[in-house]
Amino acid sequence: MTSKVLRVLATLAVAVLALIGRAEAAFPDRPITLIVPWAAGGGTDAVARYIGSVLEKELGQPVNVVNRTGGNGVVGHTAIATAPPDGYTIGLITLEINMMHWMGLTNVTHADYTPLALVNADPAAIHVRTDSEFKTLGALVAAIKASPGKLKASGTGQGGSWHLALAGMLDSMGADPIGYRWVPSTGAATALLDLAAGGVDFVSCSLPEARALISAGRVRSLALMADKRAALFPDVPTLREAANSAWTKGVWRGMVGPKGLPGDIAKRYETLFKKIHDSDGFKAFMAERGFEMLWADAAGFATFMKNDDVEIGKTMKIMGLTK
Repeated sequence: MTSKVLRVLATLAVAVLALIGRAEAAFPDRPITLIVPWAAGGGTDAVARYIGSVLEKELGQPVNVVNRTGGNGVVGHTAIATAPPDGYTIGLITLEINMMHWMGLTNVTHADYTPLALVNADPAAIHVRTDSEFKTLGALVAAIKASPGKLKASGTGQGGSWHLALAGMLDSMGADPIGYRWVPSTGAATALLDLAAGGVDFVSCSLPEARALISAGRVRSLALMADKRAALFPDVPTLREAANSAWTKGVWRGMVGPKGLPGDIAKRYETLFKKIHDSDGFKAFMAERGFEMLWADAAGFATFMKNDDVEIGKTMKIMGLTK
């Protein structure tokens, strides 16, 4: 190979490296898509749109929030996982990613993403009517043990997140995880209205969802499935305080990209999400809605999802919901 050819190749190599460097430095140079697996107007959508609005300012590019609904979350979660791993498509995933594959709805799991940050988790709580005979969680669980299948409960659809939370709680307390009649509902709001009207005996759902009826004096909360009491509901004991159970469970939300996201881009997103999470604006936004803030960086979020997946699989097997 002649010296002239070597010089040409060296020049081309320098040019290519310069172009790569400029491309990396320019990210992003076009709009970004933020996929939400759930419908517009819900809690997950609201959190995503707040984060997206701040990302626009930080990155200097439009961030388009797209709601990809259907299949009980399968459509949106799959769309995030199968997008090109170039940083231009990210998503806000939820607890359901650790449920769907156990139910045989999809082969997509938490391992199909690049974790970026865990931003929120709302623990489940147990609610009864204000005039209920069950004044404590212990009394309620004792009644379930004494008369299996007698009491009626609700909170979501069959096998939904709040149903799983209740089953796991009872199992942790030595009670039959399905020792009640579960009344499927379209969501917590419907279940709580049914509770207030006397249609069911207790409901499993988050405290923010029950906030209106608690404030109206129609519903009373017995325990929260979390490590600490909620700031907006300081009188509601944790499960450990109420029944000496270490079980914790709720719904969570976290930012991800498709698997294989370049390390520098993933790190940039992680840094930005930490900045957003720590901001006064985000804290006020979450507090106004009663959402619990929970932070984990990329590595911590990966571990969190892995552990949650194992725990959910165990509970679903107990309930006979796995395929």
